[in-house]
Amino acid sequence: MDWDKLRIFHAVADAGSLTHAGDALHLSQSAVSRQIRALEESLNTTLFHRHARGLILTEQGELLFDATRSMTKRLDAAAARIRDSEEEVFGELRVTTTIGFGSLWLAPRLPQLYAKYPHLKIDLMLEERLLDLPMREADVAIRMKEPSQADLIRRRLMTINMRLYASPRYLAANGTPESLDDMGTHRLISQNTQSAQVSAGATLVRELMSHEIGSFLTVNNYFGVLQGVIHDLGIGVLPDYLAQDFPELVHVLPDVESNEVPVFLAYPEELRQSKRIEVFRDFVTEEVIAYRRRKRDSAEADAQ
Repeated sequence: MDWDKLRIFHAVADAGSLTHAGDALHLSQSAVSRQIRALEESLNTTLFHRHARGLILTEQGELLFDATRSMTKRLDAAAARIRDSEEEVFGELRVTTTIGFGSLWLAPRLPQLYAKYPHLKIDLMLEERLLDLPMREADVAIRMKEPSQADLIRRRLMTINMRLYASPRYLAANGTPESLDDMGTHRLISQNTQSAQVSAGATLVRELMSHEIGSFLTVNNYFGVLQGVIHDLGIGVLPDYLAQDFPELVHVLPDVESNEVPVFLAYPEELRQSKRIEVFRDFVTEEVIAYRRRKRDSAEADAQ
């Protein structure tokens, strides 16, 4: 099968338009159309339904598009490995993690990585959905549970717990609860138990909601919960890694916390030799070691 025709087909299917695909490929619309017709003739099938608003893939077209998409991702991976064979670290690295961890822990630490590798381009994809690493939806992931796919290299970074935090101003105005029975006069800020989150966090929230709570504010991610807490709205369920970067937060009801949540870094086996993966992995590992050291020092200081 002619790769040039497949490349043009992929561009048309991706753009949904002969004109837009031609612009991307620097070809005229008529040239693109001729290549698509030739491909359809060679396969003896129709790949697109034509209508006034553009092109829609037929069932056969969808099958071919799945194949070309997989081929394109593998070619991108090969190109990345070739580029990474050079001494200089540059190019795009697609990193996926959760909204909370990505915005509250990872993003604030990225300046140190860019200081070492200014030509590296990070595409940070923050969402609760688990992207498919072997299918190259992302290059590397930081996940709040161990990946189940066998063809991934994974490294356990740390563990976190969900705990209760409030601002000093909120506690000064509303008092500090001494037990869960005192929560009847306070507002609880948390993720809704139906929203995507670590199961340990949802379990803790359900346990808290089984007690009498004065008022509720639910948000669909931890960044929103944090904003509610630092703006004095109530007592929030938040990951304990925030305590270092937001030292003004007051840990309340220390005996109330979730089970441990493991944090893993993972990437496809085929990217084992990637220098961009290597420098990102080492950067995150160094930051986690520093985080653990500060956490240990803080615990020892509190014990004295």
